[in-house]
Amino acid sequence: MAEAPTTVKRPSKRVFINNVDSYASKHIAKFLASCVAGASLAQETDEEGGRQDAQKRYGEGALQVVGTTTKPEDKPSCIAEEYNNLKREELFHHLMESDVIIYNITEHTDQIEEASWAVSALHKEMDVFAGSKMFILISTVMTWAMSKPVDPDDPEIPFMEEDYRRRKPHPNFKEHIAVEKLVVKLGKNNQRLFSTYVIASGLQYGMGEHVFHFFFKTAWLGEVPRVPVFGEGSNSIPVIHINDLAGIVQNVIDHKPKQQYFLAVDDSKNTINDIVRAIALVLGPGKTQEVPKEDVYLIKELTQAHIDCLFINLRMETVFLKENFNISWVSEAGIVENIEQVTEEYKLTRGLLPLRICVLGPPAVGKSTVAEKICKHYKLHHVKLKDTITETLAYLESFGHTGDDESENGESPSAGFLETLKHNMEQNKGCLDEQYIIQLMKDKLMSKPCVNQGFVLDGFPKTYEQAGELFSADDDGPDDARTPFPPHNKRIVPEFVFALDATDVFLTERVLNLPESVVQETSFSYEKFPQRLARFRECNLEDVTVLNYFDELELHPRHIEITALDDPDYMLVMEKVTEAVGEPRNYGPSVEEAQEEERRRVERQLRLEEARRAEVELREAEEAAERARRWKAWSQQLEEIKKQEEELLQAQSKPLQHYLTDTVVPTLTQGLIDCCKARPSDPVDFLAEYLFKNNPQV
Repeated sequence: MAEAPTTVKRPSKRVFINNVDSYASKHIAKFLASCVAGASLAQETDEEGGRQDAQKRYGEGALQVVGTTTKPEDKPSCIAEEYNNLKREELFHHLMESDVIIYNITEHTDQIEEASWAVSALHKEMDVFAGSKMFILISTVMTWAMSKPVDPDDPEIPFMEEDYRRRKPHPNFKEHIAVEKLVVKLGKNNQRLFSTYVIASGLQYGMGEHVFHFFFKTAWLGEVPRVPVFGEGSNSIPVIHINDLAGIVQNVIDHKPKQQYFLAVDDSKNTINDIVRAIALVLGPGKTQEVPKEDVYLIKELTQAHIDCLFINLRMETVFLKENFNISWVSEAGIVENIEQVTEEYKLTRGLLPLRICVLGPPAVGKSTVAEKICKHYKLHHVKLKDTITETLAYLESFGHTGDDESENGESPSAGFLETLKHNMEQNKGCLDEQYIIQLMKDKLMSKPCVNQGFVLDGFPKTYEQAGELFSADDDGPDDARTPFPPHNKRIVPEFVFALDATDVFLTERVLNLPESVVQETSFSYEKFPQRLARFRECNLEDVTVLNYFDELELHPRHIEITALDDPDYMLVMEKVTEAVGEPRNYGPSVEEAQEEERRRVERQLRLEEARRAEVELREAEEAAERARRWKAWSQQLEEIKKQEEELLQAQSKPLQHYLTDTVVPTLTQGLIDCCKARPSDPVDFLAEYLFKNNPQV
């Protein structure tokens, strides 16, 4: 009986990574956080069980990842500790606590100066290290961009790690090579205490993309018939999957090699044209188009660093890594050979999952209106039977003019199919047989735009049989025949089915209220609509209906009753739809749409502020008018009171006036006359004596 393998217990290592919320650092951190110290030293390299076996052998000593972030809310879940807005003293303290320090300078140029400071500061304090430390700089192959060929007579000979002293950087990456040289230099003094390494990474891809994101997004959106290739596209680009780059970092940590400089590239020798064509074939329209090289500067999503990287022309090969490291390659053959896997990673990481919806219901219930609103909200493709037939005929007609679809003998398969459809429509008075309808609808649902973004199927299929034929599994699609459900193609079968319904009285009243211009030459006319509605009710009273088909797939339709005539925008219906479906699964608004939405938001805010100001001004004017009215009323009331008081005083003073006039004034007058005649020495005393003697009251 074989003995169980012994478990090697190793101490845990603390790994510091800068900007763990950026593309490369985030995925490297996630990869390392799932590793244990020394795992890559194990000899078990089986692709499926290698890492698990290694983790069993090296049961303890998991890597503990810490790092800085630019936005605290974007902290990856795998990070044990995250730091934000640190001063140099605080940052240095965390670096001293770490066993491995990883600085990624491939994305943010502001990290170049910090990486230079960090390695220099650590080197100065090397004598007080509690244990050995390792510094790993993740740089870029752009520091090789202007290197002269190894052999001028044979420029196809690739560069290797041993040629790193001959490398010449791109003019915009001179600061990168300066840090590379500094890191290599400072690691030569005492590798036992402080070892330093430089990993020159190829253009990184996978797990959501970075440099190639523009091409993936353009292909996924499908808004252009051909994905652009800037310039001739013949330049060879060294690339590497981000998880393979993380695996190289893991091996450097575990092996602690004597060599200090490594190239991190896969085995591919693809040109940018090869890469874009592969992306277009799997994710987009399948075609590329060469555009002037200068047009790249019109793309807002591409930074200058991205543009420089896309035009690099280098051939590289990593010999040392393959001979000395234990790497479980994710994409050793390159992005073109593994484009299917890379595309799935891209869609899953970006959350670009197709959303497939089917809207069913009786005529005039509002299926098309609801479908249009769903498409607008979720950015999906509106699939209607009539429009699909029209688009297909127009598409086939276009091939007849361009000749792009001609075979070797000069015949066009599209032309033959077009003639078949036209002949069938002539025989059926403008209609198509059901077999052709199913074929056209299935082709529409299997088109790249519908497969990428999703669709809203409007009013089709109408019967159980049509649904079975439309969603049937075929050789090109995933087959669910082994399941208890009816065989179906998971790529096109709807995820959500909404069955709208309303009473016949409601529908009839709605049709009667439609404008004449809408009703003309449609089945909504008063003569045709009742028959059409009766046929729908008859078909849906049977035991086997289209809704039964979805029930059998356990895609239970959500029934929504339309009852309100005063809801022309179907706000209540859309609330139920969005509640069931959830958030959109796409990029969200584009840059232009975001700017337009921001402009509308600002306009709405300005209008609200203007309305508030107008309301305040109106309220102030009303208050001022009310104050003026009250002041006027109060003034008038005050004048009236004064007038009444004067009248009252006058009325009260009349008896006194009469008394003075009749009694006092005559006596006083006579006394004054007598005083004038007598001319006494004291007139006042004379007058007083006179009034006393002649007092009228006595």
